[in-house]
Amino acid sequence: MAFYYRMDQLLTFPSGQVKYMFQSSFEKIRETQDMAHVVFITDETIFRYYKNLFKGYRTLLVHAGEGAKELSTIERLSKELVNLEATRKTILIGVGGGVVTDITGFLASVYMRGISFGFVPTTLLGMVDAAAGGKNGVNLGFNKNMIGTINQPDFILYDTSFLETLTDDEWSNGFAEIIKYACIFDEELYNELHKTSLSFYKNDAPALASLIERCIGWKNKTVMEDEQEKGVRKLLNFGHTAAHAIEQLYEIPHGKAVGIGMIIASMISASVTGLDKSVTEDIKKLLSLYHLPVKFRFDPKRAMELLRIDKKRNENLMDYILLDRPGKASVHSLPFEVIENALSAYESEN
Repeated sequence: MAFYYRMDQLLTFPSGQVKYMFQSSFEKIRETQDMAHVVFITDETIFRYYKNLFKGYRTLLVHAGEGAKELSTIERLSKELVNLEATRKTILIGVGGGVVTDITGFLASVYMRGISFGFVPTTLLGMVDAAAGGKNGVNLGFNKNMIGTINQPDFILYDTSFLETLTDDEWSNGFAEIIKYACIFDEELYNELHKTSLSFYKNDAPALASLIERCIGWKNKTVMEDEQEKGVRKLLNFGHTAAHAIEQLYEIPHGKAVGIGMIIASMISASVTGLDKSVTEDIKKLLSLYHLPVKFRFDPKRAMELLRIDKKRNENLMDYILLDRPGKASVHSLPFEVIENALSAYESEN
Protein backbone atom coordinates (compact mmCIF):
# COMPACT_ATOMS: atom_id res chain seq x y z
CA MET A 1 0.00 0.00 0.00
CA ALA A 2 1.37 3.42 -0.96
CA PHE A 3 1.02 6.52 1.19
CA TYR A 4 0.27 9.84 -0.48
CA TYR A 5 0.05 13.44 0.70
CA ARG A 6 -1.63 16.14 -1.33
CA MET A 7 -0.77 19.80 -1.64
CA ASP A 8 -0.25 21.48 1.77
CA GLN A 9 0.02 19.00 4.63
CA LEU A 10 1.10 19.70 8.22
CA LEU A 11 2.77 16.58 9.61
CA THR A 12 3.79 16.09 13.23
CA PHE A 13 7.05 14.37 14.16
CA PRO A 14 8.51 13.92 17.67
CA SER A 15 10.91 16.84 17.12
CA GLY A 16 8.43 19.20 15.46
CA GLN A 17 5.85 19.90 12.79
CA VAL A 18 6.65 20.19 9.10
CA LYS A 19 4.47 21.81 6.48
CA TYR A 20 4.80 19.93 3.20
CA MET A 21 3.94 22.15 0.25
CA PHE A 22 3.63 19.84 -2.76
CA GLN A 23 3.07 21.00 -6.33
CA SER A 24 3.92 24.51 -5.22
CA SER A 25 5.95 27.45 -6.48
CA PHE A 26 8.99 29.28 -5.16
CA GLU A 27 6.85 32.42 -5.13
CA LYS A 28 4.88 31.00 -2.22
CA ILE A 29 7.82 31.73 0.07
CA ARG A 30 7.17 35.45 -0.37
CA GLU A 31 3.51 34.87 0.48
CA THR A 32 4.14 32.82 3.61
CA GLN A 33 7.35 34.22 5.11
CA ASP A 34 8.39 37.57 6.55
CA MET A 35 11.17 38.21 4.03
CA ALA A 36 12.86 40.70 6.37
CA HIS A 37 13.84 37.72 8.51
CA VAL A 38 14.77 35.31 5.69
CA VAL A 39 18.34 34.36 4.79
CA PHE A 40 18.66 32.06 1.79
CA ILE A 41 21.44 29.51 1.54
CA THR A 42 22.16 28.05 -1.88
CA ASP A 43 25.08 26.81 -3.93
CA GLU A 44 26.91 28.59 -6.71
CA THR A 45 25.30 26.51 -9.46
CA ILE A 46 21.72 27.20 -8.34
CA PHE A 47 22.55 30.87 -7.86
CA ARG A 48 23.92 31.08 -11.38
CA TYR A 49 20.80 29.52 -12.90
CA TYR A 50 18.25 31.36 -10.76
CA LYS A 51 19.93 34.59 -9.72
CA ASN A 52 16.73 36.60 -10.14
CA LEU A 53 14.95 34.54 -7.47
CA PHE A 54 17.39 35.81 -4.85
CA LYS A 55 17.63 39.39 -6.05
CA GLY A 56 17.05 41.83 -3.21
CA TYR A 57 17.24 39.15 -0.50
CA ARG A 58 20.02 38.17 1.87
CA THR A 59 21.71 35.13 0.35
CA LEU A 60 24.73 33.09 1.40
CA LEU A 61 26.54 30.81 -1.05
CA VAL A 62 28.34 27.51 -0.67
CA HIS A 63 30.38 25.60 -3.22
CA ALA A 64 28.45 23.04 -5.23
CA GLY A 65 29.21 19.44 -4.35
CA GLU A 66 29.87 17.13 -1.42
CA GLY A 67 33.12 18.94 -0.58
CA ALA A 68 31.11 21.80 0.96
CA LYS A 69 29.74 19.53 3.69
CA GLU A 70 32.37 20.22 6.31
CA LEU A 71 32.66 22.08 9.60
CA SER A 72 34.68 24.89 8.04
CA THR A 73 31.63 25.74 5.91
CA ILE A 74 29.45 25.91 9.03
CA GLU A 75 31.97 28.17 10.73
CA ARG A 76 32.16 30.50 7.73
CA LEU A 77 28.41 30.72 7.34
CA SER A 78 27.98 31.34 11.07
CA LYS A 79 30.33 34.31 10.86
CA GLU A 80 28.43 35.61 7.83
CA LEU A 81 25.17 35.34 9.76
CA VAL A 82 26.69 37.38 12.57
CA ASN A 83 27.76 40.00 10.03
CA LEU A 84 24.18 40.05 8.71
CA GLU A 85 23.00 40.61 12.29
CA ALA A 86 20.91 37.44 12.14
CA THR A 87 18.86 36.88 15.29
CA ARG A 88 16.69 34.14 16.79
CA LYS A 89 13.88 35.47 14.56
CA THR A 90 15.90 34.71 11.43
CA ILE A 91 14.74 31.83 9.26
CA LEU A 92 17.26 30.06 7.04
CA ILE A 93 15.92 28.65 3.78
CA GLY A 94 18.08 26.15 1.96
CA VAL A 95 17.52 26.13 -1.81
CA GLY A 96 19.37 23.30 -3.48
CA GLY A 97 20.16 19.63 -3.40
CA GLY A 98 21.00 17.40 -0.47
CA VAL A 99 24.28 19.13 0.30
CA VAL A 100 22.58 22.51 0.67
CA THR A 101 19.71 21.20 2.77
CA ASP A 102 22.09 19.23 5.03
CA ILE A 103 24.21 22.32 5.61
CA THR A 104 21.22 24.60 6.14
CA GLY A 105 19.53 22.28 8.62
CA PHE A 106 22.70 21.74 10.63
CA LEU A 107 23.60 25.42 10.67
CA ALA A 108 20.10 26.40 11.77
CA SER A 109 20.17 23.75 14.50
CA VAL A 110 23.34 25.12 16.11
CA TYR A 111 23.33 28.86 15.34
CA MET A 112 22.24 30.66 18.54
CA ARG A 113 21.32 27.16 19.81
CA GLY A 114 18.67 26.81 17.14
CA ILE A 115 16.70 28.98 14.74
CA SER A 116 13.92 28.22 12.26
CA PHE A 117 14.62 26.81 8.82
CA GLY A 118 12.93 25.52 5.69
CA PHE A 119 13.91 23.76 2.48
CA VAL A 120 13.29 24.16 -1.23
CA PRO A 121 14.87 21.03 -2.75
CA THR A 122 15.94 21.56 -6.35
CA THR A 123 17.09 18.05 -7.30
CA LEU A 124 15.04 14.90 -7.64
CA LEU A 125 17.18 13.19 -5.00
CA GLY A 126 16.54 16.10 -2.65
CA MET A 127 12.81 16.01 -3.33
CA VAL A 128 12.31 12.29 -2.76
CA ASP A 129 14.77 11.81 0.07
CA ALA A 130 17.46 14.20 1.27
CA ALA A 131 15.27 17.15 2.31
CA ALA A 132 12.82 15.01 4.29
CA GLY A 133 13.25 13.20 7.57
CA GLY A 134 15.02 15.75 9.76
CA LYS A 135 18.60 14.51 9.39
CA ASN A 136 21.10 17.35 9.00
CA GLY A 137 24.85 17.16 9.11
CA VAL A 138 28.31 17.45 7.66
CA ASN A 139 31.14 15.04 6.94
CA LEU A 140 34.24 14.55 9.05
CA GLY A 141 37.00 13.76 6.62
CA PHE A 142 36.04 10.49 4.93
CA ASN A 143 33.31 9.84 7.50
CA LYS A 144 30.01 10.79 5.90
CA ASN A 145 27.44 12.68 8.00
CA MET A 146 29.43 11.96 11.16
CA ILE A 147 28.48 15.29 12.79
CA GLY A 148 24.85 16.35 12.73
CA THR A 149 21.42 16.65 14.27
CA ILE A 150 17.91 15.31 13.89
CA ASN A 151 15.78 18.44 13.66
CA GLN A 152 12.75 18.98 11.44
CA PRO A 153 12.42 22.02 9.15
CA ASP A 154 9.40 24.30 9.44
CA PHE A 155 8.47 23.54 5.83
CA ILE A 156 9.55 21.82 2.64
CA LEU A 157 8.37 23.43 -0.59
CA TYR A 158 8.24 21.38 -3.80
CA ASP A 159 8.62 23.31 -7.03
CA THR A 160 9.35 20.79 -9.77
CA SER A 161 10.17 23.55 -12.27
CA PHE A 162 13.68 23.46 -10.77
CA LEU A 163 14.11 20.02 -12.33
CA GLU A 164 14.07 21.60 -15.81
CA THR A 165 17.75 22.51 -15.41
CA LEU A 166 18.73 19.14 -13.93
CA THR A 167 21.33 17.13 -15.82
CA ASP A 168 20.60 13.59 -16.96
CA ASP A 169 23.06 12.32 -14.34
CA GLU A 170 21.14 14.10 -11.58
CA TRP A 171 17.85 12.64 -12.77
CA SER A 172 19.41 9.18 -12.52
CA ASN A 173 20.82 10.04 -9.09
CA GLY A 174 17.33 10.71 -7.80
CA PHE A 175 15.96 7.47 -9.19
CA ALA A 176 18.43 5.48 -7.11
CA GLU A 177 16.52 6.58 -4.01
CA ILE A 178 13.17 5.92 -5.70
CA ILE A 179 14.31 2.39 -6.53
CA LYS A 180 15.38 2.03 -2.88
CA TYR A 181 11.84 2.81 -1.64
CA ALA A 182 10.42 0.30 -4.09
CA CYS A 183 12.84 -2.40 -2.95
CA ILE A 184 12.21 -2.02 0.78
CA PHE A 185 8.55 -0.97 0.98
CA ASP A 186 6.59 -1.04 -2.24
CA GLU A 187 6.50 -4.12 -4.46
CA GLU A 188 3.81 -2.49 -6.61
CA LEU A 189 6.15 0.42 -7.33
CA TYR A 190 9.01 -2.03 -7.90
CA ASN A 191 6.99 -3.67 -10.66
CA GLU A 192 5.81 -0.33 -12.08
CA LEU A 193 9.37 0.95 -12.38
CA HIS A 194 10.29 -2.07 -14.48
CA LYS A 195 7.55 -1.11 -16.93
CA THR A 196 8.31 2.62 -17.18
CA SER A 197 11.48 4.62 -17.74
CA LEU A 198 13.34 7.77 -16.81
CA SER A 199 12.14 9.55 -19.95
CA PHE A 200 8.52 8.70 -19.08
CA TYR A 201 8.70 10.52 -15.75
CA LYS A 202 10.70 13.41 -17.20
CA ASN A 203 7.92 14.04 -19.70
CA ASP A 204 4.86 13.32 -17.54
CA ALA A 205 4.54 15.99 -14.84
CA PRO A 206 1.52 14.43 -13.03
CA ALA A 207 3.20 11.02 -12.92
CA LEU A 208 6.38 12.58 -11.55
CA ALA A 209 4.49 14.57 -8.90
CA SER A 210 2.66 11.42 -7.81
CA LEU A 211 5.94 9.49 -7.67
CA ILE A 212 7.59 12.14 -5.48
CA GLU A 213 4.66 12.19 -3.07
CA ARG A 214 4.57 8.40 -2.96
CA CYS A 215 8.23 8.22 -1.94
CA ILE A 216 7.90 10.97 0.65
CA GLY A 217 4.84 9.20 2.02
CA TRP A 218 6.91 6.10 2.69
CA LYS A 219 9.74 8.07 4.25
CA ASN A 220 7.48 10.12 6.51
CA LYS A 221 5.54 7.06 7.66
CA THR A 222 8.85 5.49 8.67
CA VAL A 223 10.26 8.60 10.36
CA MET A 224 7.04 9.18 12.32
CA GLU A 225 7.42 5.70 13.79
CA ASP A 226 11.14 6.01 14.53
CA GLU A 227 12.60 9.49 14.14
CA GLN A 228 15.80 8.69 16.07
CA GLU A 229 16.61 5.60 13.97
CA LYS A 230 16.48 3.02 16.73
CA GLY A 231 14.47 0.53 14.70
CA VAL A 232 12.40 0.70 11.52
CA ARG A 233 14.05 3.88 10.20
CA LYS A 234 17.23 1.89 9.71
CA LEU A 235 15.53 0.30 6.70
CA LEU A 236 16.00 3.57 4.83
CA ASN A 237 19.73 2.79 4.78
CA PHE A 238 19.26 0.00 2.23
CA GLY A 239 22.19 0.28 -0.17
CA HIS A 240 23.73 3.14 1.77
CA THR A 241 26.26 1.36 3.99
CA ALA A 242 28.66 0.28 1.26
CA ALA A 243 27.61 3.30 -0.81
CA HIS A 244 28.87 5.84 1.72
CA ALA A 245 32.34 4.29 1.72
CA ILE A 246 32.51 4.09 -2.08
CA GLU A 247 31.10 7.60 -2.47
CA GLN A 248 33.66 9.13 -0.12
CA LEU A 249 36.64 7.22 -1.49
CA TYR A 250 35.95 7.79 -5.17
CA GLU A 251 33.87 10.98 -5.13
CA ILE A 252 31.09 9.54 -7.26
CA PRO A 253 27.52 10.87 -7.06
CA HIS A 254 25.43 9.63 -4.14
CA GLY A 255 22.77 7.94 -6.26
CA LYS A 256 25.29 6.00 -8.31
CA ALA A 257 26.97 4.78 -5.13
CA VAL A 258 23.60 3.78 -3.64
CA GLY A 259 22.81 1.74 -6.73
CA ILE A 260 26.05 -0.21 -6.33
CA GLY A 261 25.31 -0.56 -2.62
CA MET A 262 21.88 -2.06 -3.36
CA ILE A 263 23.46 -4.69 -5.59
CA ILE A 264 25.94 -5.61 -2.84
CA ALA A 265 23.14 -5.73 -0.24
CA SER A 266 21.04 -8.00 -2.46
CA MET A 267 24.04 -10.31 -2.96
CA ILE A 268 24.39 -10.62 0.83
CA SER A 269 20.64 -11.14 1.11
CA ALA A 270 20.83 -14.21 -1.09
CA SER A 271 22.93 -16.01 1.53
CA VAL A 272 21.43 -14.49 4.71
CA THR A 273 17.69 -14.06 4.09
CA GLY A 274 17.29 -16.56 1.27
CA LEU A 275 16.47 -13.88 -1.29
CA ASP A 276 16.12 -15.42 -4.73
CA LYS A 277 19.32 -14.72 -6.66
CA SER A 278 17.24 -13.59 -9.63
CA VAL A 279 16.28 -10.47 -7.64
CA THR A 280 19.86 -9.22 -7.80
CA GLU A 281 19.70 -9.47 -11.58
CA ASP A 282 16.31 -7.71 -11.59
CA ILE A 283 17.75 -4.85 -9.53
CA LYS A 284 20.65 -4.55 -11.96
CA LYS A 285 18.17 -4.35 -14.86
CA LEU A 286 16.18 -1.71 -13.01
CA LEU A 287 19.27 0.39 -12.29
CA SER A 288 20.33 0.17 -15.93
CA LEU A 289 16.84 1.18 -17.05
CA TYR A 290 17.26 4.43 -15.09
CA HIS A 291 20.81 4.94 -16.39
CA LEU A 292 22.57 3.99 -13.17
CA PRO A 293 25.80 1.96 -13.27
CA VAL A 294 25.81 -1.66 -12.13
CA LYS A 295 29.56 -2.11 -12.42
CA PHE A 296 32.21 -0.14 -10.57
CA ARG A 297 35.81 -1.00 -9.70
CA PHE A 298 36.86 -0.22 -6.13
CA ASP A 299 39.26 -1.45 -3.47
CA PRO A 300 37.31 -3.61 -0.97
CA LYS A 301 40.00 -3.25 1.70
CA ARG A 302 39.92 0.55 1.56
CA ALA A 303 36.12 0.49 1.66
CA MET A 304 36.23 -1.76 4.74
CA GLU A 305 38.59 0.64 6.49
CA LEU A 306 35.83 3.26 6.34
CA LEU A 307 33.07 0.81 7.20
CA ARG A 308 34.90 -0.22 10.37
CA ILE A 309 34.48 3.33 11.70
CA ASP A 310 30.97 3.85 10.30
CA LYS A 311 28.45 5.20 12.82
CA LYS A 312 26.28 2.09 12.33
CA ARG A 313 29.03 -0.13 13.75
CA ASN A 314 28.36 -2.06 16.96
CA GLU A 315 31.71 -3.48 18.09
CA ASN A 316 32.55 -6.17 15.50
CA LEU A 317 29.09 -6.15 13.94
CA MET A 318 27.31 -3.72 11.66
CA ASP A 319 23.63 -3.15 11.07
CA TYR A 320 22.99 -3.99 7.43
CA ILE A 321 19.72 -3.72 5.55
CA LEU A 322 18.88 -6.81 3.53
CA LEU A 323 15.94 -7.78 1.34
CA ASP A 324 13.58 -10.60 2.23
CA ARG A 325 11.86 -10.06 -1.12
CA PRO A 326 11.08 -7.03 -3.32
CA GLY A 327 8.97 -4.72 -1.15
CA LYS A 328 10.15 -6.11 2.20
CA ALA A 329 13.45 -5.50 3.99
CA SER A 330 14.90 -6.31 7.40
CA VAL A 331 17.81 -5.27 9.64
CA HIS A 332 20.62 -7.73 10.32
CA SER A 333 23.75 -7.42 12.46
CA LEU A 334 26.49 -8.80 10.24
CA PRO A 335 30.10 -9.65 11.08
CA PHE A 336 32.60 -7.52 9.18
CA GLU A 337 33.97 -10.54 7.34
CA VAL A 338 30.58 -11.20 5.74
CA ILE A 339 30.49 -7.63 4.43
CA GLU A 340 34.10 -7.72 3.24
CA ASN A 341 33.49 -11.01 1.42
CA ALA A 342 30.50 -9.45 -0.36
CA LEU A 343 32.52 -6.40 -1.38
CA SER A 344 35.24 -8.65 -2.76
CA ALA A 345 32.69 -10.83 -4.57
CA TYR A 346 31.10 -7.80 -6.22
CA GLU A 347 34.46 -6.31 -7.19
CA SER A 348 35.69 -9.62 -8.63
CA GLU A 349 32.61 -9.79 -10.88
CA ASN A 350 33.44 -6.40 -12.35
